[in-house]
Amino acid sequence: MPRTQVLVAGDHFVTDALIREALNAELGADALSATTLTLPWPYTPYGQVAEVDEASGDEDSLIAALAGAQVAVTQMAPFTERVLAASDALKLIVCCRGGPVNINVQAATERGIAVCTTPGRNAVAAAEHTVALLLSALRGIPQRHASVQAGEWRSDLYALTECGSELAGSTVGLVGYGAIGRRVARILAAFDATVLVHDPYLPADAEVTSTPLAELLSRSAVVSLHARLSEETRGMIGAAEIAAMPRGATLVNTARGGLVDYPAVVEALGSGQLGAAAFDVYETEPVDPASPLLTAPHTALTPHLAGATVQTAQRAARLAATAVGAYLRGETPPALANPDALAVR
Repeated sequence: MPRTQVLVAGDHFVTDALIREALNAELGADALSATTLTLPWPYTPYGQVAEVDEASGDEDSLIAALAGAQVAVTQMAPFTERVLAASDALKLIVCCRGGPVNINVQAATERGIAVCTTPGRNAVAAAEHTVALLLSALRGIPQRHASVQAGEWRSDLYALTECGSELAGSTVGLVGYGAIGRRVARILAAFDATVLVHDPYLPADAEVTSTPLAELLSRSAVVSLHARLSEETRGMIGAAEIAAMPRGATLVNTARGGLVDYPAVVEALGSGQLGAAAFDVYETEPVDPASPLLTAPHTALTPHLAGATVQTAQRAARLAATAVGAYLRGETPPALANPDALAVR
């Protein structure tokens, strides 16, 4: 039986070796004939390639590497309309991400190319990072760390007006209750926090009910964002929403930068309306070195790496291999982004 031709287009996070190891474990080393293309991310930032976004590499290299390939597994490769049109043998693309932002799904569907993703791959990492940022902001850990490094020993930080707050007994509002939000809620429960959730798309059998956003904001000492970015959610936390929060509240965003009006955040931090803010994502990435957010008080900032753990990369490779295995066995693969593509084939 001829072996399936697979292109493994890994990078320096979800590597070629991880993907090949997972494919071999799922299907056996003799089932596939794999070629590799190593993309430069994250050492070279991702960006727009033709009509797709958050992609790494170039169209010409990908087209050459796809010659004869029936299956492609990648995290960042730019599967544009031009690339898909040049890849006659291709039947399946598995994207090792929560969403296929670097793939022209419509063009793939028109050509009968199935597109799968790996949702939940980074839920554990992102949830843990969210709580780490939240605690860092509540206790001012970045500022305390910098103070000790500078040779200071500020016992005045024990003053009532300077010391931080506890999670226990606090109300935390989660905006969005997908895989990451649910895990954050479980972690917060272990801290004895009260958790409110706002998510208008909760399934009927969800273990929580959705609180109206205005009520959640007014009741929450901490608000953490876990919503997807859409036209509906873009800019959903602006000056009016921040003003509705209790004075001195904390805002956390590890979801997407477009959810938040960052100039409004800077103003609220300066006025004390926000007591602290913790961000892993920003409206523009990388952040402009002149951005006032970088010098705003009481912040904890990381460079969009909430999902960056060894286990996330391993999990993404395993989930991708599971999708490839299901497809090659004639089953409907999990997390299929375009079911209509199966009908075209």
